[in-house]
Amino acid sequence: MLDSLERTHAVESSLKWAANGHLPCVVWFTGLSGAGKTTLANALDQALFKMGAKSTVLDGDILRRDLTADLGFSDVDRIRNAQRVGQVASLMAEAGLISLVALVSPLEAARLAARQAVPAGLFLEVYVNTTLAVCEQRDVKGLYKQARKGGLAGFTGVDAPYEPPLDPDLRLDTGQMSVADCVNALLMLLATRGALPKAAATGLHVPVPAFTA
Repeated sequence: MLDSLERTHAVESSLKWAANGHLPCVVWFTGLSGAGKTTLANALDQALFKMGAKSTVLDGDILRRDLTADLGFSDVDRIRNAQRVGQVASLMAEAGLISLVALVSPLEAARLAARQAVPAGLFLEVYVNTTLAVCEQRDVKGLYKQARKGGLAGFTGVDAPYEPPLDPDLRLDTGQMSVADCVNALLMLLATRGALPKAAATGLHVPVPAFTA
């Protein structure tokens, strides 16, 4: 019987990273519901694919239905939710992928828990700093409307707080910036971290949809 369980790899992570031609990382999109996190993650994923980079999207709404379906929305559960998603993203990073996480993660403690689950230096915090007014105006899922009527207790931005990141790696306001401009800013950030293929073309503009989430 094993006394402890440790991660073992038949192929070292560094070899996988080298084979991919770029370093991995975890891009953690945080912001209010409707800020544009999922739209940006998918748009960036599309751009990275065209550049030959290995990436994947981890959508908080989808993970809430499966991976973290047992958790509620108390502060403790929000921290556990972010930590659990961070652990998944960490495994993706170890395999050489760029993980694009779209998760409200309103608490600073929750984002810290996610950061601590990821290998040092691979966590990039992107604050999608879109105003509450813009997010409510979009309200594609009708969540703000429900929350305002009392149908969703503890909804971030209405009757639950959002703690803005103190020192994010990048701030993006989707109420002021286009999707393409946001993606270009994200690509520049990844380039500074060695997370883009060396042969990737610069100034790439990818057709992307309008903001919806």
